[in-house]
Amino acid sequence: MSKPPSRTPGSISYIGPEELERQGHTDIHRILRSVPGVNLQEEDGYGLRPNIGMRGTGSERSQKITLLEDGVLIAPAPYSAPSAYYFPTTGRMDGVEIRKGSSSIRQGPQTNGGVLNLLSAGIPSHFGGRLQWTTGSDASRRTSARIGDSGPRVGWLFETYQLKTDGFKELDGGGKTGFDLQDYLFKVRYVIRPGARRFQMMELKLGKTDQFGRETYVGLSDADFNLNPYRRYAASQRDRITADHEQVQLRHVIRLRDGFDVVTTVYRNDFFRNWSKVQSVQGQSIANVLLAPDDFADEFAVLRGDIDSVDDALSLRHNRRDYFSQGVQTTVRYRPGSRLSNHEFEFGLRVHEDEEDRFQEEDGYRMLSGQMIQTSIGSPGSQSNRISGATAVAGYVEDEITLGRWTVTPGVRFESIDFSRSDFGKNDPLRVGDSLTTGRTEFDVIIPGLGTNVRIGDMSHVFAGVHRGFAPPGPGSSQQADPEDSVNYEIGYRFEGPTLGTQIVGFFNDYKNLLGSDTLSSGGTGTLDMFNGGEVDVMGLETSFHAEMGRVASSVRFPLAVTYTFTDAEFRSSFESDFAGWGDEVIRGDVPPYLPKHQAALQLGIVHNAWSLNTEMSWVDQARTVPGQGPTTDEETIDAHFLLDVTAEVRVHDSVRMFVQSRNLTDERYIAARRPAGARPGIGRTIAVGFKWDF
Repeated sequence: MSKPPSRTPGSISYIGPEELERQGHTDIHRILRSVPGVNLQEEDGYGLRPNIGMRGTGSERSQKITLLEDGVLIAPAPYSAPSAYYFPTTGRMDGVEIRKGSSSIRQGPQTNGGVLNLLSAGIPSHFGGRLQWTTGSDASRRTSARIGDSGPRVGWLFETYQLKTDGFKELDGGGKTGFDLQDYLFKVRYVIRPGARRFQMMELKLGKTDQFGRETYVGLSDADFNLNPYRRYAASQRDRITADHEQVQLRHVIRLRDGFDVVTTVYRNDFFRNWSKVQSVQGQSIANVLLAPDDFADEFAVLRGDIDSVDDALSLRHNRRDYFSQGVQTTVRYRPGSRLSNHEFEFGLRVHEDEEDRFQEEDGYRMLSGQMIQTSIGSPGSQSNRISGATAVAGYVEDEITLGRWTVTPGVRFESIDFSRSDFGKNDPLRVGDSLTTGRTEFDVIIPGLGTNVRIGDMSHVFAGVHRGFAPPGPGSSQQADPEDSVNYEIGYRFEGPTLGTQIVGFFNDYKNLLGSDTLSSGGTGTLDMFNGGEVDVMGLETSFHAEMGRVASSVRFPLAVTYTFTDAEFRSSFESDFAGWGDEVIRGDVPPYLPKHQAALQLGIVHNAWSLNTEMSWVDQARTVPGQGPTTDEETIDAHFLLDVTAEVRVHDSVRMFVQSRNLTDERYIAARRPAGARPGIGRTIAVGFKWDF
């Protein structure tokens, strides 16, 4: 139900199935590098738990944007725990939609940055499918299969996606550092009375994802990174994550008459994960040890496995969490029309509930000849034993008014949120409630927006918009934490022709209050407490250009796409900080962390009926890892880096294609992140070969 981009009063980007297939990416970070206004921070090299921000929101665990799959909230607990420790399997998606600006208020609860909507494969119109197999560097294997059919009443689709790798990091003492992922999707559609005056359809979607990985939060000292950026210390040998996700969606569509559509979706998501990872060494946090290894020489030696330790010198925390998210949402679109003006009304209502259940403990280990030996077992629930939840009623109204060349879209969104938390303490594994503490907070907010689009030529438009940005502080906030609040402005120009298009957008986000969230992945303690950051200004420029550069004998195309993003941000007040991500003190004028000033991407391809070659180049400026201004030290910087990805494909049969692809062809070595602990590398050069069979 998306509007055509030319009519949208705001910035919108869409990556369709043809482009996704040409790229061949399984990492959402690499797909979004070509989208202006999107801020990314790599972490594991594969995009399994991505860090995505938009227009300076901050990228930490993608918690500051609204994440959707097929228009439904998909973060583990979008209100009470929005950090995306689960992210939909990118490789099975058929489309990616990114909305920023006033057009994004139809979704929430986060409205400061934008919306990322991942579109799964649709049920085919006739019988067919695809089988794809890939093998490559680090013993990677990828197998995907899709098959489906449609009749007058019933259509169906089954898809599976399997991905595994031994990993690109080199663990001290040997061992795998990769992951194993299995994803399954089933859809069935039933058309009620085909050919009836009132079209009705029901569609059921079932999904399941299982993942086992050997990922760690432990990075490297700068000295060790310079020697071998892909090294992994011995103390991370027991780090494991097990994750299971299940989703159910039941959608009903009815067209009551021309111009009057109603879509209702009932949904449920369940997610469990247990991430066991080393938490401390001899009482010191890993981050402190790697920040000053000379000051913590013994701890650093134990971390590397260079010396033996006493019992319980290493703490391994089992970060066990169980989530659910469920609700029902309805969208009504009505187009009455008139001789003087055309209206397109859209109403949306969602009733939602979600919850995060934490039950965590730590085991003790000693280091002996480079191997971790368990020396104690933690009491269940002794590190965290609590339930956080939220219930929310949200809705919006928009009226798209067309008057000749003008389209004006006023809209308003409301959110009514009730947060709760029950903390059973550290000595109540059965949750009897002897030490139970509870808390509850409520928020009611109105989020207005206004967008304008003016057609200045057959294919040219100027647009502008203003809307309120909002993000709730969550159940873990202290009484002093306010909601995240901003007023966001944009103005832009869009040209969309048959063979080329361009978009230029200037934006300014005026934060009354920016929030920071205490998570382990940001270098904090993982309480999810929220911290006020006060006033922040973010401004920037987003540009994109795409074209079919020419045709030769009607059989060769030269697709070209260029994007550039400029972002300038600063804190507008000084304050002492208790949030690890901002350091101990923020000074007025400081630049927020992990926000590069410049980003650029270039895609250039040659597409023939029998073969194709696609190249993608991206460059990201250096960025600070802590707020500051002026020159930076190496320890406060992540590297600027240039990446080159190349894919070549040849048709060997009417329905069979062979391909070879390389990621990071130049083998660029760079620090992708310094949080939560130490320098962490981007993935090095990988090469893969495979085939696709369409039937």
